[in-house]
Amino acid sequence: MLPIINLEDKIKEIGGKPWSPVEVARINDQVVRMALLEGEYHWHKHKNEDELFYVIKGKIVIQLKDQPNITLSEGQMAVVPKGVEHCPKSLGPSYVLMFEPSVLKSKGD
Repeated sequence: MLPIINLEDKIKEIGGKPWSPVEVARINDQVVRMALLEGEYHWHKHKNEDELFYVIKGKIVIQLKDQPNITLSEGQMAVVPKGVEHCPKSLGPSYVLMFEPSVLKSKGD
């Protein structure tokens, strides 16, 4: 039987710990992770991997080097291409799905 994934259960699994992603699902060589974003992360880039951010609850800003920032609200998503230095930050507690290659380390380069 195929598993059904309940995102509310994944929010409970996070347990209110910001910046501590949990795995939601694996698809081929990709992984879907969920994290609670609170405050600002750190500036980083991924040399070989794109990263997709999808906001489930809340609102975030993806700060980008040398280009305008991206603000995402619930139901919106954006892809940060490989090699682009970025720094996600939340505008209040926000739950975000990140679609990325399974080899990607959550902390970036």
